Amino acid sequence: VRAAGVVDALVVTDPAARRALWRIREDASGTATRMPDGTEAWPGWEDCAVPPARLGAYLREFRTLLTAHGLRGTPYGHFGDGCIHVRVDFDLLTAAGVGRFRRFSEELADLVVAHGGSLSGEHGDGQARAELLPRMYGAETVALFERAKTLWDPDDLLNPGMLVRPAPLDADLRFAVLPREPVPVAFGYPADGGDFTAAVRRCVGVAKCRTTETPGAAVMCPSFRATGQEEHSTRGRARLLHEMLAGEVITDGWRSTEVRDALDLCLSCKGCRSDCPVGVDMATYKAEFLHHHYAGRRRPAAHYALGRLPLWLRWTARTRTAPALNALVALRPLAAAARRLAGLAPERAIPPLARQPFTRWWRRRPQPDPDSGGDLVVLWPDTFTEHLAPTVGRAAVRVLEAAGLRVALPPTRHLDRPPVGDGRSRLLNPVALLRGRGQVCCGLTYVSTGQLDRARAVLRRTLDLMEPVLDTAAPVVVLEPSCAAALRGDLPELLPDDPRARRLADRVLTFAETLERHAPTWRPPRLDRPVTGQTHCHQHAVLGDAADRRLRAAAALTGELSGGCCGLAGNFGFEKGHWEVSAACAEEQLLPSVRAAPEDALLLADGYSCRTQLEQLAGVRGRHLAEVLAEGLGEP
Repeated sequence: VRAAGVVDALVVTDPAARRALWRIREDASGTATRMPDGTEAWPGWEDCAVPPARLGAYLREFRTLLTAHGLRGTPYGHFGDGCIHVRVDFDLLTAAGVGRFRRFSEELADLVVAHGGSLSGEHGDGQARAELLPRMYGAETVALFERAKTLWDPDDLLNPGMLVRPAPLDADLRFAVLPREPVPVAFGYPADGGDFTAAVRRCVGVAKCRTTETPGAAVMCPSFRATGQEEHSTRGRARLLHEMLAGEVITDGWRSTEVRDALDLCLSCKGCRSDCPVGVDMATYKAEFLHHHYAGRRRPAAHYALGRLPLWLRWTARTRTAPALNALVALRPLAAAARRLAGLAPERAIPPLARQPFTRWWRRRPQPDPDSGGDLVVLWPDTFTEHLAPTVGRAAVRVLEAAGLRVALPPTRHLDRPPVGDGRSRLLNPVALLRGRGQVCCGLTYVSTGQLDRARAVLRRTLDLMEPVLDTAAPVVVLEPSCAAALRGDLPELLPDDPRARRLADRVLTFAETLERHAPTWRPPRLDRPVTGQTHCHQHAVLGDAADRRLRAAAALTGELSGGCCGLAGNFGFEKGHWEVSAACAEEQLLPSVRAAPEDALLLADGYSCRTQLEQLAGVRGRHLAEVLAEGLGEP
């Protein structure tokens, strides 16, 4: 380093900092495809090289040339070798933009040659630069290239048009066949200007989704690692969606069975949303596709059984038939028939329903003094906590109140702006009595099965119920990571024109974030135990787990949770035909980490799907962090 004459240097020893620096290096070619304002940038001039001694002068003139053409670019590589990788924000979708691309390319080729450089520093010339090679080699040398190729390949069968007799550099551009106007879609795609085509164009083939191992906490792409097939990678699926939009290879559009089959094994883990260098969000694209693919048509049985799960469980709670249903599915012939009817995997056990839903327990518990002080927080009774794991909700209430917070649940009727958290509700009109109680819902199961019209209807009703909460400063505490991710991400994208959607999304906090922000002086019980388990994939991708890490450290819980995906992923692992991939995903990181854990390790799994997968595949019970902390508080 000293021999290179550097001005300053730093040796990085911290493992987290090293991972961050390596990610910058590994992701640069993808990250550079988006400018800071979200504008797309493209390759085409990312491999020019000049002698290192000429690098400074070349870069200054390169910047001047960019400015002269009204372009921007982000260099990201190999300065030490004088080889500059850069993505430029060319407009490749209009005739004027393509014309500017050609003029810039010709002038840049002359600039590189003037500095004694090469148009291709380490990669091939290809169609992007072959037309310009006479500027570097001279017409006589290129003619010699042509004679040599003709001698060995007289019929021009081998890679025609790529080095000699090349096609024009602005011919056959990748996006010439795509629709010029945005296609009608359900999601808002705010980062892509509302354009689904632009969202699909995010994939530039970096292929980070094709890694066979996941470093650290990374998730992407579990289905590819399970099958090894390109069509089951994020890149492969993006390419199929591109071909669907182009309409040349895939000609039946949203009805395409090829695209449907490739997306079928997408777990909707959202790992690509954070791990992909360009932020491809295949879970959203899958939901969008399924919405259009099944529009006006009969859906798979699992879409009705699992996609509308909140509805079925709500009716079960109202009719108080959970014990009877549990008894019936305990009978193997009836359980098998139910799985066939609902389109579920025959290998899966049907989880038991809670005898007492969380909100029923809440209504029956002694209510604390509403004027007891402390910040007010609104605890979200998600479907899984409400009907399948109410112990998580009860534990969260205990910890939050031990931290000095006042806990309330969302309204269940349309209210005339009463104080939130006082335990009383005034009806807006008598008709609300006839409608019965409503219940908030994040719409997750509708989104993951592509029932987006229903998801929007559910979310609008939820916003109506939540209006009194939005008029306060109270945060909304969501215990289930996938539900929190749906509220933060899917809600504002499905209802972009409703300002309440963004207001609610901004209020959503995880359990750990709530304690950190609203009870900063509270200290959790010291547990002095190692932990194992897995960070929920939606938490990794959308929410982040920094607050959880700090809370675990404060409770003296040591050790790292694994990355990857548990493989159950909500409805995915329960659907018929998904068992093998679901189990393979669990065997990648989660189950090995459990087997290797010390005997006294606590098994953490904040997601209901993760806990179910652990119970069904490993016979062990995972616990939400709230349950672990509540137990540490001792007897109430």
